[in-house]
Amino acid sequence: MSVEVSRRKFLQGSVALSVAGASAISATNLFSSEHASEHQSTNSQIPSTITTKTGTGKAEDVPFLCGICVNKCAGFARVEDGIVTKLNPNPYFPKSRNMLCPRGNAGIQTLYDPDRLKYPMVRIGERGDGKYKRVTWDEAYEAILNGTDKFKGLKQILDEEKDNRATIAYCNGEGLSKEGFEVLVGEKIGSPNYVDEISICLETTLGGYVNTIGTYGEADLNNADYLIIAGANRAEAIITPDTMDMFKRTKGRGLKTIVLDPRFTNTAAKADRWLAVNPGTDLAFVLALTYVVLKEELYDKEFAAKHMEGFNEYKNHILSHNYTPEWAEKLTNISAKDIYKTAREFMAAEHPIYYQGRRSVFSKNDFQLRRAMAIFQGLSGNLDKKGGIVYGQKLALPKEEINAPIYGQVQSRFDTEGIAIPSLKTGSWIVLRNMVLEGKNPYPLRAMLMRKHNPMSGVPNTKKTEAFLRKMDLNVMIDILPSDTTMFADVILPEASYLERTSPVASYGGLEPAIVQRKAATKPLYETKEPEVIYKELAEKLSKPLWEITKKYDEDVQDDIEGMSEKEIEAYYEENGFNLAEPWEKPVHEQNEEKITQVFGKKAWEILDEKGVYYPNIEEYHKQLNPNEFQYYPENKKNYTTQKEKLKVKCNLTNLAKKGVDAMPTWHDDYAFNVPKGQFRLVTGRHAQFTQSGTTNNMMLRDLIPTNYIWMNNQVCEEMGIEFGDTVEVKSSIGKITIMAYPTNKIAPNQIFMLHGFGGSSEKMEIADGNGANDALLIEDKIEPVYGAAVMHETNVEIRKV
Repeated sequence: MSVEVSRRKFLQGSVALSVAGASAISATNLFSSEHASEHQSTNSQIPSTITTKTGTGKAEDVPFLCGICVNKCAGFARVEDGIVTKLNPNPYFPKSRNMLCPRGNAGIQTLYDPDRLKYPMVRIGERGDGKYKRVTWDEAYEAILNGTDKFKGLKQILDEEKDNRATIAYCNGEGLSKEGFEVLVGEKIGSPNYVDEISICLETTLGGYVNTIGTYGEADLNNADYLIIAGANRAEAIITPDTMDMFKRTKGRGLKTIVLDPRFTNTAAKADRWLAVNPGTDLAFVLALTYVVLKEELYDKEFAAKHMEGFNEYKNHILSHNYTPEWAEKLTNISAKDIYKTAREFMAAEHPIYYQGRRSVFSKNDFQLRRAMAIFQGLSGNLDKKGGIVYGQKLALPKEEINAPIYGQVQSRFDTEGIAIPSLKTGSWIVLRNMVLEGKNPYPLRAMLMRKHNPMSGVPNTKKTEAFLRKMDLNVMIDILPSDTTMFADVILPEASYLERTSPVASYGGLEPAIVQRKAATKPLYETKEPEVIYKELAEKLSKPLWEITKKYDEDVQDDIEGMSEKEIEAYYEENGFNLAEPWEKPVHEQNEEKITQVFGKKAWEILDEKGVYYPNIEEYHKQLNPNEFQYYPENKKNYTTQKEKLKVKCNLTNLAKKGVDAMPTWHDDYAFNVPKGQFRLVTGRHAQFTQSGTTNNMMLRDLIPTNYIWMNNQVCEEMGIEFGDTVEVKSSIGKITIMAYPTNKIAPNQIFMLHGFGGSSEKMEIADGNGANDALLIEDKIEPVYGAAVMHETNVEIRKV
């Protein structure tokens, strides 16, 4: 691959990404082109006569939604002779506002990555050794159903478990086709044991805010005048329009910013004050802020009386516990003076925001931290209004009715051990995995169906994750690249990249709600397939054989169909949802048209199909204000205030106490920051040019950030004789890594930091394999007690120079 682009222009998103055609996609290992003649696809590779350098001739602009991270920015793919040659931002989407970040610009590499999965494969070696046989799609589905001499299939597993569908678990990565996989495995096949990335990401953040103010909300950073931002490193971790809203107004330009972070980040560098908080003690800081505000009666009394439920109990709780700034100073490493000053400034501001955060769980008190933050925001009265945390609106799409069968033998999921409030749908990765390994599960868990998820890299304690995957009778992976976890799959199904597929329409709410559609810019390369096609075909293969197992063991079904004719039984099978393929009878594009036309009319569909974006009055409202700025909604049409009398801040959740959880945010002694002498507290984080392990093999992004380092305090490095680039061994109670050192004065002596998303172990990903180090090998598998989410910042490590 050749990238004909300067770094400056690349970041501006103003150039073409040039990839050599056939040579960029050909490789010599099994995962690329071996035995290509046996199962040649009609679209197996880019013709060697065509390159992907952007031309000046005829081209088609196809609307897409970026699939690199959760933000889903909109763009147009420039397509020349069936080849995507450039990705441009879409000026019609209010959420992304005519912007693509470095990751979005590099998304073209996902399509043309030489290491991507190209055709179905079935394992012929041992798990983890990378030995697979290329097969047809039907042979792959057959292996999932009936197994091989190396592994068992779903038919045998479910027959042996008397149709207990709970013996299957599944995990799912983020994306617009995520719900379809949940429908297939959870609703139609009938597995209750679901885990996804949220339990290793922001589950407690969402849970804390939703339980307290009813929503996570949207921080209106464009109109705020005072901001406390804790842990979220917006200058480096995610570059989006709202990040731009923030930094164009810092440093005396209207937004006073206070940053809480253990290390001096680029976000901290642009703040008015940096408060170097001890990891895991943010809760003490917020409780002390709250103490000052309540003691000095600085809060919005009218708002509290009208909208804050349990306010008096919370006030008494805070004051009686004596959560003073002086108390918090000893825990947080933040001076009492700074705490007093911050509390008073926050309440004196007209539009203050305590930013909700988007990051993984800091510590085991994270749920209570987010509750305390939400309540503190409520004390300012700056909710559901301009310049505050707003609720916004969402454009409703037709609700899909799923004809889900009822399986009489299925047992309830078993992921509640050690969790007070399991979420209704998703479970805890760590709890599910550890219960199986410790033999505490009430029934066998024997199959793991996975899609676009890499727990070997993302879930703390990689050794346990590997042991869990080895313990399964069947592992199936649907993915785009051969990740670390893919190497433990028995059957691999190659999914088309986001530029090769049309996805279900999605509605994004907020200040300026909109509906968006991703259209396929090009046909799926090689033998890859769109996810919805995979769901349909796999469902067709499984439906009748699994129905026979249900008839064998389900007494209710037996009673229902007794005496029925074959035709009547077939009708019963269809009417009661046992036809697993039913949700995908119509192609995605056709379903999208029906939904939009039904609610918004034919004209709305025509706009969405052309522009990739629709909202009411888009033709009237959308205007270009200058070369880089657009109007989406007039100011008086933005949804700053939507709740009014419905707005409630719940300070005292008495129902939590029944489950052993504090009804109000409370500090406990075991939350205190403690690092034994000679050890270091490990802190991890993200970078704007990487999305966890999802972009770890992207050669364009690797050119910008080649590897990760361990940040170590430079005085500590001097004492240990460690210089920049030296290799050090980092060891925790559960594993060790080697990584290069980065001495700096931007982190405390008893703390270290490393970027997440490096250190891949899959040999089938040439760029990612062995590049840097994987923090999941070090992080202990601790959980916070409310949702069971993974705790990322409570692991202490030892370091030695190698």
